[in-house]
Amino acid sequence: MSSYYRTSLLGSTDRGASMKLVTSKQALVESLAIVSRAVSTRSSIQVLSGVLLEAGEDGVVLSATDMEKSIRAPLAARVERAGAVVIPARIAGDIARNLPGGDVVLEQRLGETQVEIRAGESVFDLHSLPAVDFPQLPRLTGEEFTVGKTAFLETVERVAPAASRDETRPVLTGVLIHLTKQSVRMVATDSYRLSVKETPLESSVSGSLQVIVPSTALKDLVHLAQSASDDILRVIATENQICFRVGGISLVSRLIDGQFPNYRQLIPETFDYEVAVDREELLEAIRRVSLLAQKNAPLRLRFAQNTLAISAESQEVGKAYEAVPVQYSGDELEIGFNPEFLEAGVAAVKDSPVYLRFISPLRPGLIKGAGDDFLYLVMPIRLSD
Repeated sequence: MSSYYRTSLLGSTDRGASMKLVTSKQALVESLAIVSRAVSTRSSIQVLSGVLLEAGEDGVVLSATDMEKSIRAPLAARVERAGAVVIPARIAGDIARNLPGGDVVLEQRLGETQVEIRAGESVFDLHSLPAVDFPQLPRLTGEEFTVGKTAFLETVERVAPAASRDETRPVLTGVLIHLTKQSVRMVATDSYRLSVKETPLESSVSGSLQVIVPSTALKDLVHLAQSASDDILRVIATENQICFRVGGISLVSRLIDGQFPNYRQLIPETFDYEVAVDREELLEAIRRVSLLAQKNAPLRLRFAQNTLAISAESQEVGKAYEAVPVQYSGDELEIGFNPEFLEAGVAAVKDSPVYLRFISPLRPGLIKGAGDDFLYLVMPIRLSD
Protein backbone atom coordinates (compact mmCIF):
# COMPACT_ATOMS: atom_id res chain seq x y z
CA MET A 1 0.00 0.00 0.00
CA SER A 2 1.07 3.63 -0.36
CA SER A 3 1.21 6.17 2.42
CA TYR A 4 1.82 9.91 2.45
CA TYR A 5 4.40 11.46 4.72
CA ARG A 6 4.60 14.94 6.17
CA THR A 7 8.09 14.70 7.62
CA SER A 8 11.23 14.71 5.52
CA LEU A 9 13.00 11.50 4.59
CA LEU A 10 16.16 13.26 5.77
CA GLY A 11 15.25 13.42 9.42
CA SER A 12 14.79 16.73 11.17
CA THR A 13 14.69 19.45 8.53
CA ASP A 14 13.23 22.85 9.11
CA ARG A 15 10.80 23.51 6.28
CA GLY A 16 10.91 27.19 7.17
CA ALA A 17 12.62 29.89 5.15
CA SER A 18 16.25 29.27 6.10
CA MET A 19 18.82 26.98 4.49
CA LYS A 20 22.43 26.85 3.33
CA LEU A 21 24.41 24.17 1.53
CA VAL A 22 27.61 23.86 -0.49
CA THR A 23 27.85 21.58 -3.51
CA SER A 24 29.68 21.35 -6.84
CA LYS A 25 28.55 22.49 -10.28
CA GLN A 26 28.63 18.95 -11.67
CA ALA A 27 26.62 17.48 -8.81
CA LEU A 28 24.00 20.22 -9.05
CA VAL A 29 23.67 19.90 -12.83
CA GLU A 30 23.31 16.12 -12.68
CA SER A 31 20.75 16.03 -9.86
CA LEU A 32 18.63 18.80 -11.36
CA ALA A 33 18.65 17.04 -14.75
CA ILE A 34 17.40 13.82 -13.15
CA VAL A 35 14.45 15.25 -11.21
CA SER A 36 13.49 17.74 -13.94
CA ARG A 37 12.06 14.81 -15.91
CA ALA A 38 9.13 14.87 -13.49
CA VAL A 39 8.60 18.63 -13.54
CA SER A 40 5.22 19.62 -14.95
CA THR A 41 5.32 21.68 -18.14
CA ARG A 42 1.55 22.01 -18.59
CA SER A 43 0.07 22.55 -15.14
CA SER A 44 -1.23 25.94 -14.03
CA ILE A 45 -0.12 25.08 -10.49
CA GLN A 46 3.10 27.06 -10.09
CA VAL A 47 4.73 24.83 -7.50
CA LEU A 48 4.67 21.86 -9.92
CA SER A 49 7.12 23.71 -12.18
CA GLY A 50 9.61 23.74 -9.34
CA VAL A 51 12.02 21.40 -7.57
CA LEU A 52 11.76 20.77 -3.84
CA LEU A 53 15.19 21.05 -2.23
CA GLU A 54 15.44 19.47 1.23
CA ALA A 55 18.65 19.80 3.24
CA GLY A 56 18.84 17.85 6.48
CA GLU A 57 21.05 15.93 8.85
CA ASP A 58 21.40 13.00 6.45
CA GLY A 59 22.09 15.00 3.30
CA VAL A 60 20.23 16.74 0.50
CA VAL A 61 17.41 15.40 -1.68
CA LEU A 62 15.77 17.02 -4.71
CA SER A 63 12.18 16.10 -5.64
CA ALA A 64 9.83 16.94 -8.50
CA THR A 65 6.38 15.80 -9.58
CA ASP A 66 3.76 16.37 -12.26
CA MET A 67 1.18 14.47 -10.15
CA GLU A 68 1.43 11.49 -12.52
CA LYS A 69 4.98 10.58 -11.57
CA SER A 70 7.54 11.84 -9.08
CA ILE A 71 11.33 11.58 -8.99
CA ARG A 72 13.75 11.99 -6.10
CA ALA A 73 17.51 12.21 -6.39
CA PRO A 74 20.26 12.84 -3.83
CA LEU A 75 22.54 15.86 -4.17
CA ALA A 76 26.10 15.48 -2.93
CA ALA A 77 26.49 18.53 -0.68
CA ARG A 78 27.65 19.83 2.70
CA VAL A 79 24.71 21.10 4.73
CA GLU A 80 25.54 24.17 6.79
CA ARG A 81 21.97 25.04 7.70
CA ALA A 82 19.06 22.63 7.36
CA GLY A 83 15.90 23.66 5.60
CA ALA A 84 13.68 23.19 2.58
CA VAL A 85 12.49 25.35 -0.29
CA VAL A 86 11.05 25.08 -3.82
CA ILE A 87 13.10 26.63 -6.63
CA PRO A 88 12.07 27.06 -10.30
CA ALA A 89 13.34 24.00 -12.16
CA ARG A 90 14.01 25.34 -15.64
CA ILE A 91 15.93 28.48 -14.69
CA ALA A 92 17.80 26.68 -11.90
CA GLY A 93 18.97 24.10 -14.44
CA ASP A 94 20.03 26.81 -16.90
CA ILE A 95 21.97 28.62 -14.19
CA ALA A 96 23.68 25.45 -12.95
CA ARG A 97 24.90 24.51 -16.43
CA ASN A 98 26.44 27.95 -16.95
CA LEU A 99 28.10 28.43 -13.57
CA PRO A 100 31.89 28.53 -13.32
CA GLY A 101 33.58 25.46 -11.87
CA GLY A 102 34.27 24.99 -8.17
CA ASP A 103 32.00 25.22 -5.15
CA VAL A 104 28.39 26.33 -5.51
CA VAL A 105 26.55 27.81 -2.52
CA LEU A 106 22.75 27.74 -2.28
CA GLU A 107 21.39 29.83 0.55
CA GLN A 108 18.07 31.12 1.75
CA ARG A 109 18.34 33.52 4.66
CA LEU A 110 15.80 33.56 7.44
CA GLY A 111 12.73 35.57 6.54
CA GLU A 112 13.63 35.94 2.85
CA THR A 113 11.75 34.48 -0.09
CA GLN A 114 14.71 34.38 -2.45
CA VAL A 115 17.34 31.66 -2.83
CA GLU A 116 20.85 32.87 -3.58
CA ILE A 117 23.09 30.78 -5.84
CA ARG A 118 26.77 31.74 -5.70
CA ALA A 119 29.78 30.36 -7.59
CA GLY A 120 32.99 32.32 -8.05
CA GLU A 121 32.00 35.90 -8.82
CA SER A 122 28.55 34.89 -10.10
CA VAL A 123 25.51 35.57 -7.92
CA PHE A 124 21.87 34.75 -8.74
CA ASP A 125 18.81 35.49 -6.60
CA LEU A 126 15.86 33.26 -7.49
CA HIS A 127 12.29 33.72 -6.35
CA SER A 128 11.22 30.63 -4.41
CA LEU A 129 8.07 29.05 -3.05
CA PRO A 130 7.51 27.65 0.45
CA ALA A 131 8.26 23.95 0.82
CA VAL A 132 4.91 23.44 2.54
CA ASP A 133 3.18 24.26 -0.76
CA PHE A 134 4.84 21.30 -2.48
CA PRO A 135 2.63 18.19 -2.76
CA GLN A 136 3.22 15.46 -0.21
CA LEU A 137 4.65 12.64 -2.29
CA PRO A 138 3.68 8.97 -1.84
CA ARG A 139 5.98 6.58 -0.04
CA LEU A 140 5.22 3.03 -1.15
CA THR A 141 5.43 0.07 1.16
CA GLY A 142 5.04 -3.62 0.43
CA GLU A 143 6.95 -6.52 -1.09
CA GLU A 144 10.12 -5.40 -2.84
CA PHE A 145 11.45 -7.11 -5.97
CA THR A 146 15.09 -6.81 -6.97
CA VAL A 147 16.13 -7.26 -10.60
CA GLY A 148 19.30 -6.69 -12.59
CA LYS A 149 19.30 -3.10 -13.82
CA THR A 150 20.97 -3.76 -17.17
CA ALA A 151 18.60 -6.52 -18.27
CA PHE A 152 15.51 -4.61 -17.16
CA LEU A 153 16.49 -1.37 -18.89
CA GLU A 154 17.47 -3.16 -22.10
CA THR A 155 14.04 -4.78 -22.19
CA VAL A 156 12.36 -1.40 -21.73
CA GLU A 157 14.41 0.15 -24.55
CA ARG A 158 13.45 -2.58 -26.98
CA VAL A 159 9.75 -2.86 -26.11
CA ALA A 160 8.51 0.60 -25.04
CA PRO A 161 8.75 2.26 -28.50
CA ALA A 162 5.80 0.14 -29.66
CA ALA A 163 3.48 1.70 -27.08
CA SER A 164 0.81 4.06 -28.36
CA ARG A 165 0.92 7.84 -28.01
CA ASP A 166 -2.86 8.11 -28.37
CA GLU A 167 -4.21 9.19 -24.98
CA THR A 168 -7.76 8.19 -25.99
CA ARG A 169 -6.72 4.56 -25.44
CA PRO A 170 -4.82 4.77 -22.13
CA VAL A 171 -4.07 1.04 -21.81
CA LEU A 172 -2.13 1.07 -25.08
CA THR A 173 0.08 3.93 -23.88
CA GLY A 174 1.52 1.60 -21.26
CA VAL A 175 3.85 -1.37 -21.14
CA LEU A 176 2.64 -4.63 -19.63
CA ILE A 177 5.27 -5.86 -17.17
CA HIS A 178 5.01 -9.45 -16.00
CA LEU A 179 7.63 -10.34 -13.42
CA THR A 180 7.98 -13.99 -12.43
CA LYS A 181 10.53 -15.88 -10.38
CA GLN A 182 12.89 -16.46 -13.29
CA SER A 183 12.14 -13.77 -15.89
CA VAL A 184 10.60 -10.43 -16.73
CA ARG A 185 8.35 -10.14 -19.78
CA MET A 186 7.35 -6.80 -21.26
CA VAL A 187 4.72 -6.21 -23.93
CA ALA A 188 3.67 -3.05 -25.77
CA THR A 189 1.35 -2.39 -28.70
CA ASP A 190 -0.23 0.57 -30.47
CA SER A 191 -2.57 -1.80 -32.40
CA TYR A 192 -0.37 -1.51 -35.52
CA ARG A 193 2.67 -3.25 -34.06
CA LEU A 194 3.44 -5.43 -31.08
CA SER A 195 6.71 -5.88 -29.18
CA VAL A 196 7.33 -8.74 -26.76
CA LYS A 197 10.56 -9.39 -24.89
CA GLU A 198 11.24 -11.96 -22.20
CA THR A 199 14.48 -11.56 -20.27
CA PRO A 200 15.88 -14.16 -17.86
CA LEU A 201 16.75 -12.77 -14.45
CA GLU A 202 20.25 -13.18 -13.07
CA SER A 203 18.78 -14.33 -9.78
CA SER A 204 15.28 -15.55 -8.98
CA VAL A 205 12.77 -13.33 -7.20
CA SER A 206 10.03 -14.32 -4.82
CA GLY A 207 6.44 -13.87 -5.88
CA SER A 208 5.17 -12.37 -9.13
CA LEU A 209 3.95 -9.05 -10.45
CA GLN A 210 1.79 -7.99 -13.41
CA VAL A 211 1.12 -4.30 -13.99
CA ILE A 212 0.69 -1.75 -16.81
CA VAL A 213 3.19 1.11 -16.50
CA PRO A 214 3.06 4.29 -18.61
CA SER A 215 5.72 4.02 -21.31
CA THR A 216 6.78 7.62 -20.65
CA ALA A 217 7.65 6.75 -17.05
CA LEU A 218 9.71 3.75 -18.17
CA LYS A 219 11.59 5.87 -20.71
CA ASP A 220 12.39 8.34 -17.92
CA LEU A 221 13.58 5.42 -15.80
CA VAL A 222 16.04 4.38 -18.53
CA HIS A 223 17.60 7.84 -18.62
CA LEU A 224 17.91 8.33 -14.88
CA ALA A 225 19.02 4.79 -14.03
CA GLN A 226 21.76 4.45 -16.64
CA SER A 227 24.04 6.82 -14.75
CA ALA A 228 23.42 5.19 -11.37
CA SER A 229 26.31 3.12 -10.05
CA ASP A 230 24.08 0.46 -8.48
CA ASP A 231 23.50 -2.63 -10.66
CA ILE A 232 20.31 -3.59 -8.83
CA LEU A 233 16.87 -2.14 -9.54
CA ARG A 234 14.36 -2.34 -6.70
CA VAL A 235 10.64 -2.42 -7.46
CA ILE A 236 7.61 -1.99 -5.21
CA ALA A 237 4.06 -1.98 -6.60
CA THR A 238 0.73 -1.23 -4.98
CA GLU A 239 -2.77 -1.32 -6.42
CA ASN A 240 -2.33 1.92 -8.36
CA GLN A 241 1.33 2.95 -8.14
CA ILE A 242 4.81 1.56 -8.76
CA CYS A 243 8.18 2.66 -7.41
CA PHE A 244 11.59 2.01 -8.97
CA ARG A 245 14.72 2.68 -6.91
CA VAL A 246 18.34 2.55 -8.03
CA GLY A 247 21.47 4.16 -6.63
CA GLY A 248 19.59 6.51 -4.29
CA ILE A 249 17.27 7.67 -7.09
CA SER A 250 13.57 6.81 -6.97
CA LEU A 251 10.78 7.15 -9.51
CA VAL A 252 7.14 6.67 -8.51
CA SER A 253 4.52 6.42 -11.24
CA ARG A 254 0.82 5.80 -11.36
CA LEU A 255 -0.25 2.52 -12.91
CA ILE A 256 -2.67 2.34 -15.81
CA ASP A 257 -5.98 0.77 -14.90
CA GLY A 258 -7.58 -1.49 -17.49
CA GLN A 259 -7.33 -4.78 -19.34
CA PHE A 260 -4.30 -5.18 -21.58
CA PRO A 261 -5.10 -6.87 -24.93
CA ASN A 262 -4.64 -10.63 -25.15
CA TYR A 263 -1.46 -10.30 -27.17
CA ARG A 264 -0.80 -14.04 -27.39
CA GLN A 265 -3.77 -14.60 -29.68
CA LEU A 266 -2.43 -11.94 -32.05
CA ILE A 267 0.78 -13.86 -32.79
CA PRO A 268 0.38 -16.44 -35.58
CA GLU A 269 1.65 -19.92 -34.78
CA THR A 270 2.85 -20.67 -38.31
CA PHE A 271 4.10 -18.68 -41.30
CA ASP A 272 4.32 -19.47 -45.01
CA TYR A 273 7.41 -17.41 -45.78
CA GLU A 274 10.69 -17.04 -43.85
CA VAL A 275 13.62 -14.85 -44.88
CA ALA A 276 17.02 -14.55 -43.20
CA VAL A 277 18.95 -11.32 -43.78
CA ASP A 278 21.98 -9.58 -42.30
CA ARG A 279 20.76 -7.09 -39.70
CA GLU A 280 23.08 -4.20 -40.53
CA GLU A 281 22.59 -4.48 -44.30
CA LEU A 282 18.81 -4.55 -43.90
CA LEU A 283 18.71 -1.68 -41.41
CA GLU A 284 20.92 0.59 -43.51
CA ALA A 285 18.94 -0.17 -46.67
CA ILE A 286 15.65 0.62 -44.91
CA ARG A 287 17.03 3.93 -43.65
CA ARG A 288 18.31 4.96 -47.07
CA VAL A 289 15.20 4.05 -49.05
CA SER A 290 12.92 5.55 -46.38
CA LEU A 291 14.27 8.99 -47.24
CA LEU A 292 11.88 8.99 -50.20
CA ALA A 293 8.95 7.34 -48.41
CA GLN A 294 7.22 10.62 -47.65
CA LYS A 295 3.64 11.49 -46.74
CA ASN A 296 2.79 8.01 -45.47
CA ALA A 297 4.15 6.28 -48.56
CA PRO A 298 4.93 2.63 -47.75
CA LEU A 299 8.18 0.79 -48.12
CA ARG A 300 7.75 -1.99 -50.68
CA LEU A 301 9.54 -5.25 -49.93
CA ARG A 302 9.74 -7.70 -52.84
CA PHE A 303 11.21 -11.11 -52.07
CA ALA A 304 12.59 -13.30 -54.85
CA GLN A 305 15.30 -15.97 -55.12
CA ASN A 306 17.94 -14.89 -52.55
CA THR A 307 17.12 -11.22 -53.13
CA LEU A 308 15.12 -8.60 -51.26
CA ALA A 309 14.28 -5.47 -53.25
CA ILE A 310 13.33 -2.47 -51.10
CA SER A 311 11.71 0.49 -52.84
CA ALA A 312 9.76 3.66 -52.13
CA GLU A 313 8.21 6.33 -54.31
CA SER A 314 6.97 9.85 -53.72
CA GLN A 315 5.25 11.83 -56.47
CA GLU A 316 6.75 15.07 -55.16
CA VAL A 317 10.35 13.85 -54.75
CA GLY A 318 11.07 10.73 -56.77
CA LYS A 319 11.81 7.09 -56.04
CA ALA A 320 14.47 4.89 -54.47
CA TYR A 321 15.47 1.25 -54.85
CA GLU A 322 18.00 -1.02 -53.17
CA ALA A 323 18.63 -4.77 -53.39
CA VAL A 324 19.79 -6.73 -50.35
CA PRO A 325 21.03 -10.34 -50.45
CA VAL A 326 18.91 -12.72 -48.35
CA GLN A 327 18.49 -16.40 -47.66
CA TYR A 328 15.22 -17.14 -49.44
CA SER A 329 14.10 -19.74 -51.96
CA GLY A 330 10.30 -19.60 -51.88
CA ASP A 331 7.66 -18.03 -54.10
CA GLU A 332 7.87 -14.34 -54.89
CA LEU A 333 6.21 -12.07 -52.34
CA GLU A 334 5.59 -8.32 -52.24
CA ILE A 335 4.46 -6.62 -49.05
CA GLY A 336 4.38 -3.01 -47.81
CA PHE A 337 5.11 -1.52 -44.39
CA ASN A 338 5.19 1.79 -42.59
CA PRO A 339 8.90 2.77 -42.86
CA GLU A 340 9.17 4.00 -39.28
CA PHE A 341 7.58 0.86 -37.84
CA LEU A 342 9.70 -1.47 -39.95
CA GLU A 343 12.94 0.31 -39.05
CA ALA A 344 12.06 0.28 -35.34
CA GLY A 345 11.42 -3.46 -35.41
CA VAL A 346 14.69 -4.32 -37.14
CA ALA A 347 16.65 -1.92 -34.92
CA ALA A 348 15.27 -3.60 -31.80
CA VAL A 349 16.75 -6.94 -32.87
CA LYS A 350 20.27 -7.24 -31.51
CA ASP A 351 21.48 -10.38 -33.30
CA SER A 352 22.16 -11.24 -36.91
CA PRO A 353 20.67 -12.63 -39.03
CA VAL A 354 17.23 -11.10 -38.70
CA TYR A 355 14.35 -13.43 -39.54
CA LEU A 356 11.34 -12.01 -41.39
CA ARG A 357 8.26 -14.23 -41.40
CA PHE A 358 5.06 -13.69 -43.37
CA ILE A 359 1.73 -15.35 -44.18
CA SER A 360 0.43 -13.03 -46.91
CA PRO A 361 0.69 -9.37 -48.01
CA LEU A 362 -2.32 -8.54 -45.85
CA ARG A 363 -1.40 -10.39 -42.66
CA PRO A 364 1.00 -9.20 -39.94
CA GLY A 365 4.71 -9.83 -40.44
CA LEU A 366 7.01 -11.07 -37.69
CA ILE A 367 10.54 -9.81 -37.05
CA LYS A 368 12.78 -11.88 -34.82
CA GLY A 369 16.45 -12.34 -34.05
CA ALA A 370 18.50 -15.50 -33.81
CA GLY A 371 18.52 -16.96 -30.31
CA ASP A 372 16.67 -14.01 -28.75
CA ASP A 373 13.43 -13.92 -26.78
CA PHE A 374 12.26 -10.81 -28.61
CA LEU A 375 9.62 -10.59 -31.31
CA TYR A 376 8.04 -7.73 -33.18
CA LEU A 377 4.75 -8.10 -35.02
CA VAL A 378 3.83 -5.37 -37.50
CA MET A 379 0.77 -4.81 -39.67
CA PRO A 380 1.38 -4.35 -43.41
CA ILE A 381 0.07 -1.57 -45.63
CA ARG A 382 -2.11 -2.56 -48.57
CA LEU A 383 -0.18 -1.84 -51.75
CA SER A 384 -1.77 -0.35 -54.86
CA ASP A 385 -0.67 -1.70 -58.21
